[in-house]
Amino acid sequence: MEVFFLGTGAGMPAKARNVTSIALKLLEERGAIWIFDCGEATQHQILHTSIKPRRIEKIFITHLHGDHIYGLPGLLSSRSFQGGESEVVLYGPKGIKEFVEISLSVSQTYLKYPLKIVEIEEGIIFEDEEFAVEAKLLEHGIPSYGFRVIEKDRPGTLLADKLMEEGVKPGPLYKKIKNGEAVVLENGNVIEPEAFLGPAQKGRIVTILGDTRICETAIQLAKNADLLVHEATFSNGEEKLAYDYYHSTTVQAAQVAKEAGVKKLCLTHISSRYDRGDWNRLEEEARMIFENTVISEDFKEIFLPICKVN
Repeated sequence: MEVFFLGTGAGMPAKARNVTSIALKLLEERGAIWIFDCGEATQHQILHTSIKPRRIEKIFITHLHGDHIYGLPGLLSSRSFQGGESEVVLYGPKGIKEFVEISLSVSQTYLKYPLKIVEIEEGIIFEDEEFAVEAKLLEHGIPSYGFRVIEKDRPGTLLADKLMEEGVKPGPLYKKIKNGEAVVLENGNVIEPEAFLGPAQKGRIVTILGDTRICETAIQLAKNADLLVHEATFSNGEEKLAYDYYHSTTVQAAQVAKEAGVKKLCLTHISSRYDRGDWNRLEEEARMIFENTVISEDFKEIFLPICKVN
């Protein structure tokens, strides 16, 4: 699991930062990529990466401000020309369906793959055997959601060599053992799964927030997360400006991380008023409150290691 930043700026594109878009790479977990927000020129940013648009399975939109959605029509359209045939599910606030359908209709764009659009409300908006995604409203000028991506705990790695030593050959029994079922062999021996599985793998949690003031909901979504991605449009000392424009400062993001008990904080949605020479200072402001903080940059990648249960 990797979090890859395609765009990390606020409001409009700048030379050092494109507008917001984040890729959650789940290639080992499900052979897929999830996109969170899709600002203008997201598909151009993807051209400079190893990301394959045909791997995009889901797109989550936090809110409908232009710097978070203007890249959608282009990305959806280009995916048809890049071998994308599998379904894409798009999640976003009320209005996202109209925006996409009108954009594709007026431009007479035909998609060669199924596109499902889900206009979300608060709660669990997606769940399967591997993952669940929870959405909650934050505090912004228009409805803006935060997403809590929850990977479910998984059984440990099957110890195939050990099973072979017991005379159990690869086949349907391996799946039963992997699923935690005891198996009786033809000779009457019982294979208890606990003895043939490595340590269980604890599911990881990634919280990705849309634009927001500092708020209790952000803390709830980030509770005990392995990674919190929080906007930090403004520097410390600009609290009034942040409040007036429904945004957060570096220190406010760090306060959320500390109170939520997250493992790591990444600051994003950085105003273009801060050039590259300011970035270390912004990071240090947050670190005074929450030490394990990094500031995002376009094309920065954060790897989230598997955590094994003892």
